[in-house]
Order: sequence, then structure tokens, then C-alpha cells
Amino acid sequence: MITDAYAQGFESLDYGDAPDLRVMGEGLLAMVGQCVMRFSTASARNATLTAPQAGMTVFLTSERLLTVYDGSAWVVVAAGTSTWQNVPLDMTNWAHYTAVLGNWQYRVVNLFGEPTIMFRGGITRVTTYPASPPSPITLTSTALPTTARPTAVRPVTVACSAGSSDTLALKVEITPGGTIAVFGISSTNKPPWVSFNGVFCSL
Repeated sequence: MITDAYAQGFESLDYGDAPDLRVMGEGLLAMVGQCVMRFSTASARNATLTAPQAGMTVFLTSERLLTVYDGSAWVVVAAGTSTWQNVPLDMTNWAHYTAVLGNWQYRVVNLFGEPTIMFRGGITRVTTYPASPPSPITLTSTALPTTARPTAVRPVTVACSAGSSDTLALKVEITPGGTIAVFGISSTNKPPWVSFNGVFCSL
């Protein structure tokens, strides 16, 4: 019996060993746990690998994430290409502030081993605020895709115009349902634009 040259514990028959298909087959099957396996989602991975071993590596095809089991949990080590996408904005009252800040966009990336949603660009008000604006104001017309939704409400701080406002910042919440709402707009705070440049949070 011989073992592989990379000290990974794979065994094969040597010259002179009696033919044994079981040994050869088990050696091949053992490699599966140490190659990059593919599953469509994390749920499919977890349902199949109920007792994962440290070092197992899995690529999630629908989520485009490379994950590794570290001995206690699956962790994301890399994310596939994620292009910037326009946030589904409520165009009734708002517009992408394309000319100055760029379209309000998002993408999902791997940051320090954790799926993270990043934003850029901004929005501008296209209709007159009511005398007493509601709080919060939902900015999205439809929910973000499932892969871009956090597991809990994520409050973040965003910059806003000082014009028609006595503040330079507002609070925004990204919810597990995929909606995004802004807090802090009021009868005395009616900024004409809101910036999302540099804003990000864990999913």
C-alpha cells in the first residue's frame, strides 16, 4: 500500500499488492471530502454535509460564494464577481442623483470572510416634501434579492445635504425583508439629496 506524495492520507495499491477494487474505490471517494465540492445553496450543502470535517471546501453556485469549514462553522473565504446593481428605488418621490453622486447602487462582496452589502451613489428628491414628512420613509419600490438581504435589521448612517436641513446625516435601515428606509426627515429636515457613498454593512 502506498500513500499520496502530499501527505493527505490517500491510499493506493502498490506493485505486488493483490488487486482490490474496494481499496481503490475508497481511496477515490476519500478525495471528495478534500476537493472543492459544489452545491446550489448553503441549505443544500448543510443538508448533505451533516458532519463536515475541518478543511472541507464548498462553492455555492447560486450565491457565488466559496466556503470552508473551519472545524466549528462554515465561513466565507471568497465571493464571485458581483457587479453593481441599481437599488430598486421608489421613483414616485425620488430619483437617482446621477449627475452629481451617480446612481444609487449596491453589490454583495466578501469582506473579512463575511458577506457584506456595499452601496454607492445617491438619490435626490423630485417631489415636494409634505409639511410633516412621515418617519421612516421607505426608499425601495421592491425588495432587494434574497442574497442581498441581512439576517437582522442593519442601521447605518448616511450623509445628506445641509440645504433645507439642520443636519448633515440621517439613519437608514436595511431589513431582512429587503426594504430600505430612511429616518430623520422631518418638518425641519428636508434635504434635497442623500448620499450612500462609502456605506456598507454585514449581511
